[in-house]
Amino acid sequence: MTRQLSFLIVLLACNLVAAQWQSKYEAKMHIDGNDTLRYRIMYPKGFKEDENYPVVLFLHGAGERGNDNERQLTHGARLFATDYLQERYPAIVIFPQCPTDSYWAHVDVDRSSYPIHLDFTYGEGPTKPLEMVMDLLDATISEPYTNQEQVYLMGLSMGGMGTFELLSRKPNTFAAAVPICGGGDPESVSMYAQTIPLWVFHGAQDNVVNPLQSMEMVSALLNAGAHPRFTLYDFANHNSWDPAFAEPDLLPWLFSNRKTTTTATQN
Repeated sequence: MTRQLSFLIVLLACNLVAAQWQSKYEAKMHIDGNDTLRYRIMYPKGFKEDENYPVVLFLHGAGERGNDNERQLTHGARLFATDYLQERYPAIVIFPQCPTDSYWAHVDVDRSSYPIHLDFTYGEGPTKPLEMVMDLLDATISEPYTNQEQVYLMGLSMGGMGTFELLSRKPNTFAAAVPICGGGDPESVSMYAQTIPLWVFHGAQDNVVNPLQSMEMVSALLNAGAHPRFTLYDFANHNSWDPAFAEPDLLPWLFSNRKTTTTATQN
């Protein structure tokens, strides 16, 4: 067997493995008038409508924007799609895709220098994509087969910013949240500080989104009486999602949280 043929066989095998886990996410669209939110959704193995499942909403970063309804699966989607994790943590997992010309969070982004400068303007209302994500989430968790005590939110970079904003806009929805290398408006945390457990991640060497953005949010949470988890990787640049996804306690921590009428445990 030639070296070239061996390489082609390995490449085809890798593509087949990728196609197998990606195919678990069904491609769908949420339409509101002239606006369309493309998204992928994965249901648990052996899904039954008479059972109740947790819901995970994941917001991707700016580099995965578009309209192909595929690129948003680049980071994080495989984490939930392995057979082992599907069996251990059966859940409905949603990956919406933000259009190229928009953003999850309502923020003015200045890319004239790096790290980028961010000016959050929550008072102007949600962006259209975030508004449609909220509609999609409401429609999903209204289904009888979802467990409203276990609705979780995750996001990285632009999605981390969207995570912080979405928490302030729907403070009574989520059982826990994981913002990665994002940022937000520190004045908004009082809406959810003492009721939603957070695990915040960032890379100390991040030259795209300043780690001070996450630190300001964590500081605001502490000042509001919350006790968030905060992991700052001294070795990581902007891709702090890679070590975050490798944390052995990440999913056990996430799924251990349940929304209750009393203050949730943050440890």
